[in-house]
Amino acid sequence: MSALTNSLHERILSEGSLTFYEWMKSALYDPDQGYYCRSDRERWGRQGDYRTSPERSVLFAATFARYFARLYHDLGSPAALTIVEVGAGTGNFAETVLETLQLRFPGIFSKTHYFIDESSPDSSSRARLRLERFGTQVEVKSLAALNPLEHAIVFSNELLDAFPVHRVTMQGGELRELHVAVNESGSFEWTVGQLSTPRLSEYFGRLGILLGEGQIEDVNLEIETWLELVSSKLRSGYLITVDYGTEASVLYNGARRREGSIRAFHKHQISGDVLLQPGQQDITSSVDWSFVKMVGASHGLRVIAFERQDRFLLDAGLLVEMELRAKETPRESERLRASTSAREMILPGGLAESFQVLVQNKEHPPDAPYQEEL
Repeated sequence: MSALTNSLHERILSEGSLTFYEWMKSALYDPDQGYYCRSDRERWGRQGDYRTSPERSVLFAATFARYFARLYHDLGSPAALTIVEVGAGTGNFAETVLETLQLRFPGIFSKTHYFIDESSPDSSSRARLRLERFGTQVEVKSLAALNPLEHAIVFSNELLDAFPVHRVTMQGGELRELHVAVNESGSFEWTVGQLSTPRLSEYFGRLGILLGEGQIEDVNLEIETWLELVSSKLRSGYLITVDYGTEASVLYNGARRREGSIRAFHKHQISGDVLLQPGQQDITSSVDWSFVKMVGASHGLRVIAFERQDRFLLDAGLLVEMELRAKETPRESERLRASTSAREMILPGGLAESFQVLVQNKEHPPDAPYQEEL
């Protein structure tokens, strides 16, 4: 057994069964053995367990750089622009955004300060090395540690789906919570217990959702904590959230899905057992966009755009950026590779079709016309 498995076994034997929230939190974020914190594991790319959009194509981040430039003008072209990327990984997205701003929008680039917020020490170190050529324009610092932000963009990609979640079920007409115990053979197993917090029943009450008997669902309460933090730090600007999920009425529809949305990934395959090998596989759940928008509105975050990722990228200038890069790329093989990756992002059935982009604004932007630079 791994050190983390042993640690969780000992904790369960000492304290009793753990809520799945506590188990998942350790599996992903244990400082030494958690999946996202380990330095001995390749998580991204072909050798890892999954690939994110910034790794599939530079056009993803380059297109968002164009969108950031548009938002800069919408903010009234301030003397300084702050970008905070939360869950920045090893800096792939940040690198392309900064390169694109430097090349296409040098005036905006010179006014940009980029903060990297990454919970994994290993990923933070890699990001710092990757971005060191940008000097003092880039800092590795958590959003929580920043001063209140004026004229800022807070961005995340596949962050909310990685928050630890609670699992609940309706049993005998009563909402109960799923816990993790250890059976006689030493394997982790599911048990059912009392709710660890009244916020779980309040969650479904706020959404007007009633679960069916035996239905199991996942509840991401961390989203509310996260939005409260963003709102407390963002005085004026935008919050951009890229992730996969759906509205509450679909996500918690017992006729379509009765086992929740939690899933684990290992070597680009969906794992059959979420409780298997904690710290060795990625665990995610779908985002409840109804909850995100509702909580955001209560904290002054106004929705200005909510679209499927492929449509958003097209509207934001992906094809313009692809054409410019084709002209700037001398090698035919590189142009073909860029074209192929672009098609993956916008063709029906591609990766981007499963993701959504939510843009929320804190304070109303001025009514200033925007002229895109080429």
